[in-house]
Amino acid sequence: MSDTPPKTPRQTDRWLEPGQTNVQVIYILYLAGLVIGISGIVGIVLAYLNRGKAGGFVESHYTWLIRTFWIGLLYALVSVVLMMVFIGFILMFAVAVWFIVRCIVGLQALGRGEAIKSPDSWLI
Repeated sequence: MSDTPPKTPRQTDRWLEPGQTNVQVIYILYLAGLVIGISGIVGIVLAYLNRGKAGGFVESHYTWLIRTFWIGLLYALVSVVLMMVFIGFILMFAVAVWFIVRCIVGLQALGRGEAIKSPDSWLI
């Protein structure tokens, strides 16, 4: 007779499932991506994998996250091209601020249990 307890999912496994915890992890991965580039890629993959599965207000966050990644990448590429005329350095700083603000706005709305008001917006 063995006394092994029944297998139950670990609490840490929930962050991969679609929902609030997963969205929060993606926001954190995006912010860490400003320092550790690869974590942003992991975040966008998680957002694409879980979009359409969560339902409710969380869906707007997935749209917001996906658009934040791609629009931020576009802005960053334009800034890199413009670095030859120095204005790109200023624009890159502005892109980083824009990116951080979008992540913070999303985290705050998620914490309040609210949907993003305009997830298709290019601005904030």
